[in-house]
Amino acid sequence: MSRELAKTYDPREVEDRIYDFWLSGDLFHAERDPEKKPYTIVMPPPNITGQLHMGHALDCTLQDILIRYRRMQGYCALWLPGTDHASIATEAKIVEAMRKEGLTKEGIGREAFLKRAWEWREKYGRRIVEQQKKLGSSCDWERERFTLDEGCSKAVREVFVSLYEKGLIYRGERIINWCPHCKTSISDAEVEFSERDGFFWHIRYPFKDGSGYIQLATTRPETMLGDTAVAVHPEDERYQNLVGKTLILPIVNREIPLIADEYVERDFGTGVVKITPAHDPNDFEVGLRHGLEVINVMDESGNINENGGAYAGMTGADARKKIVKDLEAGGFLIKVEPIKHNVGACYRCGTAVEPRVSKQWFVKMKPLAEPAITEVQDGKVRFIPDRFSKIYYNWMENIKDWCISRQLWWGHRIPAWYCEDCGETIVSREEPHVCPKCGSKKLKQDPDTLDTWFSSALWPFSTLGWPDKTPDLGYFYPTDTLVTAYDIIFFWVARMIFSGIEQTDEVPFHNVLMHGLVRDAQGRKMSKSLGNGIDPLQEIDKYGADALRFTLATGNSPGNDMRYSQDKVEASRNFANKIWNAARFILMNLEGKDVPGTLPEDLTLEDKWIVDSFNRVAGEVTENLDKFELGIAVQKLYDFLWDQFCDWYIEISKIRLNSGDEQAAQTARRVLVWVMSGTLKLLHPFMPFITEEIWQTLPHEGQSIMTSQWPEKQESLRFPEAAREMGKIMEAVRAVRNRRAEMNVPPSRRTHLSVDTASPETFREGAAILERLAYANRVEIGTDLNVTDAVTIVTPDAKVLIPMDDLVDREAEKARLSKELESAQKQLVTAEAKLKNEKFISKAPENVVEGVRQNAAKLKDHIALIRSSLESLK
Repeated sequence: MSRELAKTYDPREVEDRIYDFWLSGDLFHAERDPEKKPYTIVMPPPNITGQLHMGHALDCTLQDILIRYRRMQGYCALWLPGTDHASIATEAKIVEAMRKEGLTKEGIGREAFLKRAWEWREKYGRRIVEQQKKLGSSCDWERERFTLDEGCSKAVREVFVSLYEKGLIYRGERIINWCPHCKTSISDAEVEFSERDGFFWHIRYPFKDGSGYIQLATTRPETMLGDTAVAVHPEDERYQNLVGKTLILPIVNREIPLIADEYVERDFGTGVVKITPAHDPNDFEVGLRHGLEVINVMDESGNINENGGAYAGMTGADARKKIVKDLEAGGFLIKVEPIKHNVGACYRCGTAVEPRVSKQWFVKMKPLAEPAITEVQDGKVRFIPDRFSKIYYNWMENIKDWCISRQLWWGHRIPAWYCEDCGETIVSREEPHVCPKCGSKKLKQDPDTLDTWFSSALWPFSTLGWPDKTPDLGYFYPTDTLVTAYDIIFFWVARMIFSGIEQTDEVPFHNVLMHGLVRDAQGRKMSKSLGNGIDPLQEIDKYGADALRFTLATGNSPGNDMRYSQDKVEASRNFANKIWNAARFILMNLEGKDVPGTLPEDLTLEDKWIVDSFNRVAGEVTENLDKFELGIAVQKLYDFLWDQFCDWYIEISKIRLNSGDEQAAQTARRVLVWVMSGTLKLLHPFMPFITEEIWQTLPHEGQSIMTSQWPEKQESLRFPEAAREMGKIMEAVRAVRNRRAEMNVPPSRRTHLSVDTASPETFREGAAILERLAYANRVEIGTDLNVTDAVTIVTPDAKVLIPMDDLVDREAEKARLSKELESAQKQLVTAEAKLKNEKFISKAPENVVEGVRQNAAKLKDHIALIRSSLESLK
């Protein structure tokens, strides 16, 4: 590493070189060490469907901050990376790419399709990894995993078979959410609801005996083709004498019963509902209770199937139009009422889902959910912020059985085989060749694959070698912190918790840090449709990874969305430049000098103040990071480095560095190096590249800043008295500079300062500071000083007096103020004339009139100040 820093900071020149340095030193690898406490984060595996977006960048940044922090604290810190096969999303991308070639899945067959899928994974999986490296992610790349790799596949099969053997996985006909576009089942968590415009169609269902009709309303008239009953509440007096009668299903002319079931809400509408067991989950349960026939009237594309009679072959939308028309023609349609209602859509493609009876594989959730709720209640898993635990409880307490089979080819194939001779189902860890029931060799594997979340639910332990009892699993599991967005608490977080408890008897992690979404500067969600997405790689190329990371960490608070803007990232780049320039100043003063990186003993007042300030910040930042208050921590570092260290201490250090007193200069150099090195360490988790580059140029021990020791708050570094005394001097400097600014006195005009104070010793020690930073040519310090014709500046600990003639050329200043007074008075006359003009008051917009009033008030105040200044010059 170089001992010099370029004149300007160029992230493009520095970052790739630094990352290669880390990789070549094997610095990200976590080697099991019984002498060290482990700290583990498993990366939420990004999908191999595209490239890094700003949400990934935030996710990676927060995890890297935590892992670098713990690594520097001496933990054996493992950040385990990987990617997710993302079955439904990836398959959709590959199918779309094939469509452009004029190919289909069915046309090329399963084997050829899977070959393409693995090629896709190789291309896009590698791309994601390279992009993560650009961000500075300090993952243990030697342990990188993929949800479809051999080890994860072994874990998936073990879990499926063990749950099946315990009776917790079963296959059966149930109502599931069906996506007609993706042509697969999806779980409840994968359905997104949104309010849409719709209609209530009010329909008459006539009694078979001609005694009249019963009235009900539906939002989906096309499903009536599968109606097998009409239901009322058993205690609804309006219909009690009608229960048991037979109705004729309009336009279908099928006989269906009128039944009573407590599922019906008496007070909603007419208190009558149609029951379609094949196309509504609640109706399905009613059908089971009453032994109703289940008639599925839709195919996998959402079109009407052969059970739809005259409507067979139509799309759902076309069938709806035709059915409504036929109902009206038959006198069955009473009215159509416009409504707004929640409609569920596939979270991947946005297509409205169809509830549909289908034979699928399910996980029994109640036995798995109960211990997962208890462990969170007992504090074994902590949500940050805590409000997300309530969302978790609500979902887990009301959870339904999880449909885990998907009608896709890309993914973990379900380890179930069916005997073609006797129909036996064989679930096995290894592929069977003979039916255990009849001895037949005609076995066919289930064509379906498992829900992506089934394999990613095992991620915290499958990645460490489970189901084998590997050394890594024994050392690094349970993991410590999961960092993820709040929008996948159901998809992933909950499933990992119950899977970890069921398979390992331990929670998979202890803390869940929930972060929000990255929105644009206007607070809108980033999306392709709005065209407001920001590519993190382009931002890195323009501003550097450190600037992007700093922007994403600044103002970040757990669970809350954040806004991203160019102004913020430019401010972060400016901060990087500030650090760079401070380092260059320090290095310039180290040339030809032997400066140890330790603190000297002969500390001055300002030295003690900056050491005390650094010590306090080190303690606060450590506490903030322990509480996952990353945004607060980084703001404190920004304020300390920019304000206290750069704007104050570096400026003050120039006094001794240029004094000719070598001992005093050496003390200043040592303090500069010590504070700068410590601050770089505190800042390293947030801005790893620039801190490494600068740290390598300063006196240091060790190979890299990322393996150096984290600065801890120390009692021996506390100098509260010096901090208080220094505060008095700084207050005086600020007050003088503020008054000079008010009087438009340039820094080049140096003045005599008289400091009247009850703390003369403090101000004598800080006299050189006052002289340099308050632009003085001479400083007099005492008690009860008698200075006439002076501007007086009062602070809590001193009265600073500056001779008026030192500050201004009286005649020139009087002339300037007189001219300014004349101009302000003319403006006031004009404003008051407008306010006296009835036409202006009555015709001008209220905001314009109010603006003139406010301007007149400001002019009066300004005139009073000018007159006061002129009076003081007499």
